[in-house]
This record gives sequence, structure tokens and C-alpha cells, in this order.
Amino acid sequence: MTLTTEQQAKERGLLYSLLGDLPPRDKEVSAKLLGEEDCGSYVLERLLLDLNGVEPVPAYFTRPVGAKKSFPVVLFNHSHGGNYTIGKDELISGREYMQNLPYAQVLAEQGWGALAIDAWNFGERRGRTESELFKELLWRGQVLWGPMVYDSLKAVDYLLTRPDVDGNRIATLGMSMGSTMAWWVAALEPRVKVCVDICCLTDFEALIETRGLDGHGIYYYVPGLLKHFSTASINALIAPRPHLSVAGNYDLLTPPKGLDRVDAALKEVYGEMGAPEAWRLIRYNTGHFETAAMRYEILQFLRQWL
Repeated sequence: MTLTTEQQAKERGLLYSLLGDLPPRDKEVSAKLLGEEDCGSYVLERLLLDLNGVEPVPAYFTRPVGAKKSFPVVLFNHSHGGNYTIGKDELISGREYMQNLPYAQVLAEQGWGALAIDAWNFGERRGRTESELFKELLWRGQVLWGPMVYDSLKAVDYLLTRPDVDGNRIATLGMSMGSTMAWWVAALEPRVKVCVDICCLTDFEALIETRGLDGHGIYYYVPGLLKHFSTASINALIAPRPHLSVAGNYDLLTPPKGLDRVDAALKEVYGEMGAPEAWRLIRYNTGHFETAAMRYEILQFLRQWL
């Protein structure tokens, strides 16, 4: 069933409430510029953001060289991959399971900017194990995914404070953990106009059915989520905004039957909302990595909708 705008807002409120105790959603954000670097097709800003009032958030912002006064920006959500040292550097350096031109460069070549933050416990915020941090937060009435999502939502708030960002043309994109972050952020934040997720549109029930829960880190699990939401119903909160998902049929983190289920549900929702062309799931006979064909489709989709 397609939800009205009011019903979607109510569902967003419920989904957000499951993330535990979080700072005020309307907290003001600020940024400190630590330095700039000319990287050819873009200028790299090294930032320290105040997003949550708990700990500062290191970030990269990339400005395309020769851009107009304001330009579209992609909130880039980094992956996990069991490597806590990388974090936001994935934007400028890439990863072994992603295509060899990092997104900072390919986005800048299209005239788009990008923002990447270090998620909790990654990059310059590392120093504890994921298990340690999860346990501490649980005692404090939180789960790790809550502060992680909160920071990403506040990163959108930060983008909207910048005069060089076209606030009507903000997208979010990510691979693996970053993929899940992309569709959660887009579901919770209507000001995100386009969502692209790479290799992690995971149907929760299918993951249970295939005994794949240990394939995802503990950060991922939200108490009571399945009492209220399915993967499809979360993603339906993005509709009718453009949403591209690319997935591998051999990816154990996204069981094929689950992809079938989510695709059928979202085709129905987008069709009922009069925007069937705005939802696309493209599947490949590959595993958990970004292929050249995926990268091509992602850039085509962003050119069309961003």
C-alpha cells in the first residue's frame, strides 16, 4: 500500500525512534576548515565538523574545479570491509572491491561535489573495537547504528549551510555498509533527492532464512526493527524520489530471494506513485564488489536525476 505524505512522515518518525537515545535532531552544526589541497579535478577540503555535540567528526569535502556558483553534491558513505583505518579516505583513495577511479575524481569530472565523514569507530575516530563501542552504547540506551545514522543526517544539514552547494540537488551513495547508510539516510531525510546503493540492499528476513546474520557487523542491528519494518518498507519511504540499487546475485550479504522481494514491493510502490522509472534494481552475476558495469549505470543514473 502506498503511503500518503503524512503517513510517510509518521513512519519516518517511528523508524528514527528505534535508533535509541540521540542528540536533538535540530542541533546546530558547524565546521572548522583544517586545510585545502588541489587534487587536479577537485579541491579537497579537510574539515572537522561539529555534528553531534559528543565528539568532533573528521570529514572531506571535494569541490569540482571550475564549478558554477553552486553545484550538486553527493553524500558519500564509506564501507566497512573489516578495515577501520580507512573511513572517509575511501572517497579519495577507493577500495580494493571498488572501481579503480575513486568517486571523488569521477564525481568532480561531472561537476559534482562530495562530502564524506568518518563514521563512528572508523578513520580518525578509531581506537575502540566495534564490539566495545556497541556494548558501551547499549548500556547508555543506544545502538551503534543510531549515532552513525544521526551523524549522516546531520551531514546533510551541514551541506545545506554551504552557499556553494545546490540544496535542491543532494544525492547519497555508498558501497556495502555505505549502501545501507545511503538508503537509511534517504528514507529518513526527504531533502536527499537521489539515492544510489551498491551491494547491500539486504532483505532482513532473507538474511535470517539463509543464516547470513554474521555476514554483517554488529553495528547493523537495531532492536525491535522487524516488529515494525521490512527492508522494503524502509526503502518505500524514499519513493517517489529516484533510487538505483545495484547488486550481485552471488553476494551472500544480499540473498537473491530477498532482492526479488524488495524489487517487487518497490516496483508496486513507485508504480502507484506514478514514478515507475525512478526505481531501478540492476543485478549482475557477481559477488560483493563494484563492477565497471555498475559504475557505468550509477553515473548514468546520477546524470539523469541529479
